[in-house]
Amino acid sequence: MQASLAQRGSAGWGNGLLGVIIFSGSLPATRTAVAGFDPFFLTSIRAVIAALLGIALLSVLRQPLPKRQDILSLAVVALGVVIGFPLLSALALAQMTAAQSLVLMGVLPFSTAIFAVLRGGERPKPFFWVFSGVGSLAVAVFALSQNAEGSLLGSLYMFGAIIVCGLGYAEGATLSRKLGGWQVISWALVLALPVMLLAAFLSVPAQLPDSQSTAWYGLMYVSVFSMLVGFVFWYRGLALGGAAGVGQLMLLQPFFGLMLAALLLQETISSMMIAATVVVVGCVVGAKRYA
Repeated sequence: MQASLAQRGSAGWGNGLLGVIIFSGSLPATRTAVAGFDPFFLTSIRAVIAALLGIALLSVLRQPLPKRQDILSLAVVALGVVIGFPLLSALALAQMTAAQSLVLMGVLPFSTAIFAVLRGGERPKPFFWVFSGVGSLAVAVFALSQNAEGSLLGSLYMFGAIIVCGLGYAEGATLSRKLGGWQVISWALVLALPVMLLAAFLSVPAQLPDSQSTAWYGLMYVSVFSMLVGFVFWYRGLALGGAAGVGQLMLLQPFFGLMLAALLLQETISSMMIAATVVVVGCVVGAKRYA
């Protein structure tokens, strides 16, 4: 029994890590995409593309329709990770750099843990909250220290994105134990498709970026990997290892993302960004111990 639990835990952390690595490219890719697309159009069209892929998967693999009692939970997932986070993060990245937004993402594990308690019934130990709180405080100090024009508004958008994303992660983790990880995100995308299709139609720009624009690469990444593939591993990891504990792996995202922002976007990585990232990643080690 203990071996089985240990194997589930290891599988959960392994799947969660793969999900984090994939998600690490999301904010740099979004930053690239908003250079050519309006945030509202980007949010809707990426969901439409991912939903069409999800429909194909559900059809080919002959998945049964979700039960009526699961629709509300799927709607919460859709609101959090299909609509809320993509829209608010895109608005944030029109005001700030990908590097700044990645450090703010250090609050996401804390948000996920809170909703894992409220929605998933998980009960981390008291010291878990100490480490998670310290990590979040380090992120808040970093956010308040940014004096660049528009960074405060960008931070507010980003914090809003983190709250709804934490809710979507925790709700999806609970539902994944019944439906499966990729099925949850696929059905959530299908549920949101009518709204997002209408939104894409209403917000389509008069002129699309040039075919050589890197904005298209950003769009493809956030549509395929950020909206679908990453969740295949992430929700499976949260379901197997627990949303509060495995969710702390998201603190590793700044490390991967900052490297991508520097390599692909030539963004400057300040010493304070590095210091804040080191603090929050250190906190995840303590939080994992007491999850």
